Amino acid sequence: MAKTILVVDDSASLRQVVKMALGGAGYSVIEAADGKAALDLLDGRTVSMTICDVNMPVLNGIEFVKAAKGLPHYKFMPIMMLTTENQDAMRDKGKAAGARAWMVKPFSPSQLVKAVDKLCP
Repeated sequence: MAKTILVVDDSASLRQVVKMALGGAGYSVIEAADGKAALDLLDGRTVSMTICDVNMPVLNGIEFVKAAKGLPHYKFMPIMMLTTENQDAMRDKGKAAGARAWMVKPFSPSQLVKAVDKLCP
């Protein structure tokens, strides 16, 4: 059975690019447009990993990571931030919240798949 990756980004086109890259690598992808919608998807289903933007409406990526890590079923789920943010201070906030990896947009689909394969063996 394919591993399920949750992709959280307010850009539908970015979610589509990630879904195509991961789908082509054999992953199943579910999507959310913001952190609140993503939390609603963490309802006990098996999610192997999350890829999350930082800057989103309703609930931003850092707040989502903190909330997701507070859910017993998902506290060990790897989360990778995929964002335009590249400042060390923001990376430190993400790491402190529980993010395991940080990738800056723009990215290559092969680079993304390599990172996911490493975080989600």
